[in-house]
This record gives sequence, C-alpha cells and structure tokens, in this order.
Amino acid sequence: MITETQLPSLNALDYLPYLDENGVITEDLQKKIGVYAIFNENKKLKFIGYSRDIYASLKQHLVRQTQQCHWLKVEIITRPSRTILEEIKTNWTEENGDLSIDNQENQNLWTQAIDAKVCMTEEDKETYKNSDELGKIKLLKTVSRRVQADIEETLKQRGNKMKIRFNPKLKEQGLLDLK
Repeated sequence: MITETQLPSLNALDYLPYLDENGVITEDLQKKIGVYAIFNENKKLKFIGYSRDIYASLKQHLVRQTQQCHWLKVEIITRPSRTILEEIKTNWTEENGDLSIDNQENQNLWTQAIDAKVCMTEEDKETYKNSDELGKIKLLKTVSRRVQADIEETLKQRGNKMKIRFNPKLKEQGLLDLK
C-alpha cells in the first residue's frame, strides 16, 4: 500500500509537451494506466484525470478542449488501484490550490461529449422546431459537422498530425466524441 509520503508530487514532475515535434501525443502513453495533469500554454493547471489508457483519454481531451491542452504531467501506475489513482488526483488538486478544477462543470467540459446543439444559429433552431424527426436528425448532423470542421481546423493550427475520427452515430443526436 502506498502511503501519503510515497504519493508523487505534481510540482516534482516535469512538463511534457501535449503534442510532440511530430504533432502527436507520445505513443508511450498508449495502454498506460495513471494520473495526468493538463496545463494551458502558460502552464496553468486546467484538469487532472486518471485513466486505464492515458493516450486515448488525452486524445479525447485535446478534441474537447483544444486551446487548453499545451502541457502535461503524468504519473504512470504499474499496479492499478482506483484508490491510489483517486488519492494522487486529490493530492495534486490540493497541491495546486485551485479546487475549482475539480468542480462538476469543469469536469464535464473535459469528460463529456461535445454538445454541438449549443452552436445552433437562430435559423437552425427555427428549422429544428419546424422539422419532423428525420429533418431534426439531418439538421443535428449538419450542425455537428460544422462544429467538427471548426475543431479540426483548430487542431490543424495547433500542429496536430493525429488521425481524428468522430463517432458518426452521435452526430444524429448533436453530439461529438471520438470513436
């Protein structure tokens, strides 16, 4: 059992670039279990999470919060334990001093599918209101594709070279998430 004195300090870890010189998240994190902290370009902490596949989680976060993902700190755990992962996350949050990163609203921005419906224009809303079920699905797909194009453009500007594939079924609900 890891004691509190053995828990890694967030401040003691090195910053890693979110996207490396090749425009990708380091593949060393694929299928790795651990805790990670995400920082903006000014190295201000924005999110702390843990995952059974850090790489896959980081890819999701990059799509959901592109402008906030510039730096990382990662602690890989060889013997997974939800208790230890939670303890590290709690300690890092307290060490940071800004507990707002752990509130539900912030967590949802990082962990929930993107709701493209909030980007509907007044015209879109009117069309949606006056459409049958098939028309509504078609409109939601169109709005989702528009939001997806914006995300892809922002990722391109950030130098992203990874393949990004959104789940096509979710677009019918006006949601965007990686497949």
